[in-house]
Order: sequence, then C-alpha cells, then structure tokens
Amino acid sequence: MSIYDQPPMTWKLSGHQVMLWRTEAKFSREKLAEEAGYAPETVKSMEQGRRRPSQQLLEVTDQLCGAKGKLAATDQFLDPEASPSRGAEYMAFEAEAIAVHSYEALLIPGLLQTEEYARALLGGHCPPVDDETVEARVEFRMRRQELLRKQTTLFSFVIHEAALRSLVGGPEVMKRQLRHLVESAEPRNTSIQVLPMASGAVPGLNGAFTMLETAEYKLYGCHEAQGSTTVHADAETKSKLMKRYAAIRMSALGPADSIGFIQRLAEEL
Repeated sequence: MSIYDQPPMTWKLSGHQVMLWRTEAKFSREKLAEEAGYAPETVKSMEQGRRRPSQQLLEVTDQLCGAKGKLAATDQFLDPEASPSRGAEYMAFEAEAIAVHSYEALLIPGLLQTEEYARALLGGHCPPVDDETVEARVEFRMRRQELLRKQTTLFSFVIHEAALRSLVGGPEVMKRQLRHLVESAEPRNTSIQVLPMASGAVPGLNGAFTMLETAEYKLYGCHEAQGSTTVHADAETKSKLMKRYAAIRMSALGPADSIGFIQRLAEEL
C-alpha cells in the first residue's frame, strides 16, 4: 500500500476518540449520524480516520456525550502542519475537496496527465528507481484521476505555456497529451486556462501551487518542490495564495481561447 493511501494519524486519533465517547455514552452510530446530519457510513469513515472528522461531528458528539469541549477542541489539531513531505495529507484533502484550483508552471498537472506522459516524467526520477516502482507510481497517478469524475467538484487549472511546450516523452507523446487536455476541459465543472509566456512578470513565475476547498468550507494551500509537499492551513498564507491565483487567472487566456491555443500547439507537433 502506498503512503498516499494512508490518512493522517491525527484523523485516526480524533475519530477513535469520537467512537470511544459515543460507545461510553451508549449512543449508536446511527443516532450520532442522525444528530450530526450525516449518513452512518460517513460517520464510520470519520471514526476510522479515513475521512477528516468534521467540526460538526466533533461538536455534536461533544454535546451528546458530555465531553465538555474536549472533543470539539481537537478540531484545530486536525489541520496539517506547515512542514515538508505532507503528500499523504494533501492526497486525503484532495480526495474530499469540493473545489480544486491548480496552477502549474513547468509540468502538466498530475490530474490531467496521460499515462505515457506520466511514465516519461516518473521514469526520469533522480535518483533512479526500478521499473516496478515507476509502474506503481504511474498506476497510482492514473487512479488518482478518478477524482475528475466527481461532477460536484469544481476543477480550475491554469497552466503556463512553458509546460505545454516542454516535450516530455517526445513530440508524439506531447501531442497526445495536448489533445488530452482539450478533452479534459469538456466537462462543465472543469476549466483549463493557459498563461502565455508573453504575460511577462506575473506571480506564476514563483512556482506551482494548489488551493483546495473541503465540504466543510475549509481552505488549504499546497505546493510541491523537489519531491516535498507542503500543506498550509494558516490564514495569512492561504490569503496570499488565493490573491496570487486570482492575479494569475487575470493574466491567463480565457477558457475558450486557451483550448484554441492548445489545439494549435498540438497541430505544430
């Protein structure tokens, strides 16, 4: 099992406490679900730590079981720390997101990569890894793209022109990748925009990042550099990233013009 399939340990600890308090107070999972406004399976996922225990669940359990604020107080500790290598947490938040706003400067976003593009990219890993590891990572990346089937999640991608012109895997691989981008923009809940090189000195030159919004309307900012993923939960950093994303989108081509731009690049290859 990949590390990215493992939820954060804090989720497991908090969820286990919810289950212990509920059991001690002799409340069924179905009763707690009814009081909190969730399906029993959702509560089960939170108790087992597979989903982040929501503030709503913690507060309702706290009140029902007489925890006197002990459970509700744990909500603040379920947010990620601003430290490197938080890939597992990022994947967990991404899986539950109702909105994904992604900016990429040099690469096609992972959610939009074709299998052969991903294989060429992951095969160039340094230090080198064996073929089995490459294939396992490609398979995981393809499974991760199942998120795009969620019609109730908003996906917004801005890709710098440099990423579209970088011939990862060679011209033919890149041509198919560009055509895949055009197809990926067809669903009504997905938009793809191109940030042209001619835009000049825009905030996007500082590197890629993603903003995620969860069903509880919590925002998280994420960026990855040289294999380390950092997840930001503090208000100041999130505010800066949202402003940068807005500035980048204002400098980017509109969705329709962006698709036309990508199609022309594909024809040139």
